[in-house]
Amino acid sequence: MSVTENNVSEAMREGVVVPATSRAERFTSYDVEAFEVPGGREENWRFTPMKRLRGLHDGSAAASGSATVDADAAPELKIETVGRDDERLGAAGVPSDRIAAQAYSSFTEATVITVPKETKTSKPSTVKITGPGEGKVAYGHVQVRAEQFSEAVIVLDHVGSGTYADNVEFVIGDSANVTVVSVQDWADDAVHVSEQHLKLGRDASLKHIVITLGGDLVRVSPTATFADKGGDVEMLGLYFADAGQHQEHRLFVDHAVPNCKSNVMYKGALQGDDAHTVWIGDVLIRAAAEATDTYELNRNLVLTPGARADSVPNLEIETGEIEGAGHASATGRFDDEQLFYLQSRGIGEEAARRLVVRGFFHEILVKIGVPEVRERLEAAIEAELEAVGA
Repeated sequence: MSVTENNVSEAMREGVVVPATSRAERFTSYDVEAFEVPGGREENWRFTPMKRLRGLHDGSAAASGSATVDADAAPELKIETVGRDDERLGAAGVPSDRIAAQAYSSFTEATVITVPKETKTSKPSTVKITGPGEGKVAYGHVQVRAEQFSEAVIVLDHVGSGTYADNVEFVIGDSANVTVVSVQDWADDAVHVSEQHLKLGRDASLKHIVITLGGDLVRVSPTATFADKGGDVEMLGLYFADAGQHQEHRLFVDHAVPNCKSNVMYKGALQGDDAHTVWIGDVLIRAAAEATDTYELNRNLVLTPGARADSVPNLEIETGEIEGAGHASATGRFDDEQLFYLQSRGIGEEAARRLVVRGFFHEILVKIGVPEVRERLEAAIEAELEAVGA
């Protein structure tokens, strides 16, 4: 399909939000002082409860602890702990906000995970990152490097307490095929702000999955870029917010080269007073990115009164010579008609509610492709529903 100027205008009338400032002008820097201290009214911060960031945004959160990194990895992987001066660091992207720059300036050691060239790992690998502990602050850095023609599944599992900010890099080499899962299953007190940088080489494929369940405030910002033609990125997300939790996911897909694909699908459920989720999906198709094919979708299911979901898709197109570009975004409350239909078939109310929520998440769950993660998610969803007697 070729998208003309009229198609773009029609898409805008149907609800695509085009930012006042082009995403092509997005500012990035490793220097913390290059960013103003955000006050909460800026577009990038207007949904975030600034007081709950515990000073990560204004420089007052000095490191007072450290996160621990433990790996249960396939034997083919190479895992290193390196210093700040390692020349490989920063290859996937540059911080785009003050907290990410603070994290980059403050980490003392980084974990580098390498999938060797032309290697297919024998099993999924899990890297557990445990927070610094209640009342403590830590900054971290992780880089995943998949060399040419490699294949791997890697899970980053975030658990524990404390305040933690990090940058995570995924450098995907030419013709590599990688699945990465970032699980945020923090304790109730935790604050986690993460900027994740995805860079795909020629004909590379990356499935990037974000799962957010725990924590007081979690803000994950993945950015996908393409170094050469033929890249294919699938960005999936599943989140479930309880009373008082703030979960924010900010995605940016930057199509700057021809013949690349991106597909984004995030789904979330909310329950309890002051549960709040935010999803921002920005896609930029630059003038040189001919034959781009992109689509993004966000769905939110509000299970109880007092919960709020914000969803903002943004699509910016600088060329009409593309294969396709689209989006869908919707937030709805629990469907009483659907519940009534199931009950009329002899299914009890509690079981019917569970079926509706399972059905809502099914489309994401079947795409995860990592049995251990899927089983854990299914159990977590059941536990969430039990908490409100669903």
